[in-house]
Amino acid sequence: MASAEQPLPYAPRTSSISAFVEAPPSDSHRRSSSSVPTSKFAADMSQPPPRPARSPLPHGFNPADMDRLSDPNVKDKIISTGTNPSSQHSSLSVPLPKVRHDPSLRRARKPRSQYPRSSTESHVEYILVASFDIDRGPIMEHQYPVAITGDEHMLAELMLPDQAHVRNQDWTVFFLHKDSSQEEDDAERQAKESRRARRRRRRDRAKGILHESDDEDDGGEEDLDNDDDDWDDDVSTDEEPEGGEGPPLVYVLNLVNTKQDKTVKRGAVVKAMAICTRHPFLHIYKPLLLLALEEYFKSPVPETLSMLFNAVNEMDLSLMPKLSLLERHLLQASDNKDLFVEKFERMIQARISEETAEDVADQPFDASRSPPKRPGIFRSGTKSYIETHTGAYAVPRDTHEFESKVMYKGIPIPIKVPVAVMPETVGDFSLIKLIQNFSDSHAKSPQTFALHPHLTTNGPTTHPIIVLANALLTQKRVIFLGHNMPSGEVAEAVLAACALVSGGLLRGFTRHAFPYTDLTKIDDLLNVPGFIAGVTNPTFEHHPEWWDLLCDIPSGKMKISSKIESAPITEGLVYFQQQNPAYANFINGASAGSGSAAAAGQQTGDLTGDAAFMADILRCIANRSGERVVRAKWREWVLKFTRIAAAFEETVFGASALYIGSDGDGDGGGGGGDGNLGQAAMGHGYVWADEATKAKELAGNVTRIEGWRNTRSYYSFIQDVAQSYTVRPLKGLDLAHMHDRLRTQKLTPQQSKEIFEALYNYVWSYDEICLLLSVAPESHAGLFYIALGLFHKDRDVRVKTAELLDRIAEHEAGQHWWRSLSRFEKLAYVRIKKEVEQEGRGGREGGVVSPVDSKRVSSGRRVI
Repeated sequence: MASAEQPLPYAPRTSSISAFVEAPPSDSHRRSSSSVPTSKFAADMSQPPPRPARSPLPHGFNPADMDRLSDPNVKDKIISTGTNPSSQHSSLSVPLPKVRHDPSLRRARKPRSQYPRSSTESHVEYILVASFDIDRGPIMEHQYPVAITGDEHMLAELMLPDQAHVRNQDWTVFFLHKDSSQEEDDAERQAKESRRARRRRRRDRAKGILHESDDEDDGGEEDLDNDDDDWDDDVSTDEEPEGGEGPPLVYVLNLVNTKQDKTVKRGAVVKAMAICTRHPFLHIYKPLLLLALEEYFKSPVPETLSMLFNAVNEMDLSLMPKLSLLERHLLQASDNKDLFVEKFERMIQARISEETAEDVADQPFDASRSPPKRPGIFRSGTKSYIETHTGAYAVPRDTHEFESKVMYKGIPIPIKVPVAVMPETVGDFSLIKLIQNFSDSHAKSPQTFALHPHLTTNGPTTHPIIVLANALLTQKRVIFLGHNMPSGEVAEAVLAACALVSGGLLRGFTRHAFPYTDLTKIDDLLNVPGFIAGVTNPTFEHHPEWWDLLCDIPSGKMKISSKIESAPITEGLVYFQQQNPAYANFINGASAGSGSAAAAGQQTGDLTGDAAFMADILRCIANRSGERVVRAKWREWVLKFTRIAAAFEETVFGASALYIGSDGDGDGGGGGGDGNLGQAAMGHGYVWADEATKAKELAGNVTRIEGWRNTRSYYSFIQDVAQSYTVRPLKGLDLAHMHDRLRTQKLTPQQSKEIFEALYNYVWSYDEICLLLSVAPESHAGLFYIALGLFHKDRDVRVKTAELLDRIAEHEAGQHWWRSLSRFEKLAYVRIKKEVEQEGRGGREGGVVSPVDSKRVSSGRRVI
């Protein structure tokens, strides 16, 4: 990462695989180049780091002696076209994919900033101030810099929640639907079209195709080089997280303070200040609101708002890298604090180079003057960083959060911005707090629910959190009631519920969420189908016609409305019962009110697996696994539900819009396939151990799936699947299906061989490895099942698996997955590498030409 003349103050210490064998691996923080060995940040290292190895090989191992190098783009490799059957003593196998000549495939894209310095977008768009007048009620005092809406009274009511005067401080969150101007939409659309046109010209130029516009002054080579492809440019994930539902919401964070003052009526002054932003991480402004509102009590003038507005919009986030969709999934699901740290380093190095070039250009040439000293890069919080001047660049201590600061009244306020933000994740909330609140009450006195097919998928004793998730999935009206509670805690529960059921995959919840509302807006609330609202007024509890599920936060109890609409009999339910008559009672058992059907349902046990899942979640919470682990597990639950829904649709209707792909093309890489994938590698979808298990789980989920198939989140998910398929690294190859088969099924040696060879043949590029890592998260054994190929009976499979692990270990994220492998698997890896080395050396020294070497002689290139 660092240049020779400016080594990083924290130097990685390299070690080989042998070190893993002799001692347990130490905690690693980063690596240089594409090395794999463990490393540790040192606070003060005077010597530059030693040159790291290029692959995770033991000392003395020569990669040149391998049958095939880890880089698929080297010039001395060939595609095997042999058709002879492979054996344990031969390197011949099924034909390999076409060689990919693009040298950029193995490299990560040049990092770009999420919020570049040249951007005209403001972090905060509006600042509002409201107060309570004893005669007029809530009134709006200021809207800065301009009025956000004409309905000032509505805004003032939202900013001053019920019973705000009985508390010294309270927080609320609410959303505003404000359309962007036509000029902004046109400018954004033109900018995207211009970027896509430049990328097309760059690809054509790489193929030798020239355009007349290439000679025009439209940015030149420099713009083409800097305009890297990214998932986020082709599929809306950050700029338009709501898909086709409309422009991004305006998120409002509001602080209410009550100051006792005997000189005024009622003896208190109540004021509220709110920050309006398009960024979902609005919780980062809490410390600034505390200071600004305190200042406003002293100086209630527009200049106070102007000072806050300018301070927050001058916050520098230009060194926060923009991650692709897959990279964000990996970062969110991992607890590793150094994941993608290289991207932060490259961003800083680019900034240092840019500033150095500007300094040199501004100064007159002087041959006697030594070149300017480059500023250092430090790890935030280390001794070296603390001892240096404040202008030093720092890599975050935790790559999940970007560390910045806001200068307010000369005081630097530290700010931590989440790097990976997924759809439906707004503000700062705790899934653990939400789950514990309703689980503890259920554990002390198990709650029995009135049966409803969409909600009680495990019968009357369904876990309350599962009932909540089912209600949100099937678009029921959900209310969180917090009587005598701060409105901020109620709003937090609503935000947590939206993120719970979304899992970062499904959309359509926050746009119809009301983190805080009151009785004055009940008519508007009831006009929204499937809302999620937070209230503090107990009147809502006495009107079951207003809601379908009521979650009482203080008591930790949930109540299904007696006025809830009954679930209709759908075609999918009827078709499934006709196709699986043996499981008809299982379906009814989850939804029937009484009789033999309900008794049959009680005997079936946990068909959906939700009871075991909630036990696992509560076990993780008890073991203090952390918020990130719980969120990752819920994402897996949502992902599993969508895959089961796709399998249900294919079983009942013959096809599903939730999956796009072809089993027959065998093209795993968009033109890089050979069409010879085995049956084990050509399947797709969720994997069950056997057909009976599949039928039972589908029967347990059928009512929930049918309830979901007519909701906003279902149709939004179909759009997302179609959009993501266009930029998916591997088309026609379901890596999740292949990994699940290795994990859940008893495969024959031939079946497992087909899977391992497909992974070896098709997983090459940076994005393809990201996709593979996403289906094998660290919380689910990581690379354990892939590394089982090191013990396959076929030597060819063992060598290819070792080569696949080489590629993964050279990946920015894959290196961390590699380090988590067990010592037993790493020993097997070392043994295979040594066998390949010794076999190659023995064949050359003895003058014996092996079948592999004969291929090399005939072609002048390497094969495996």
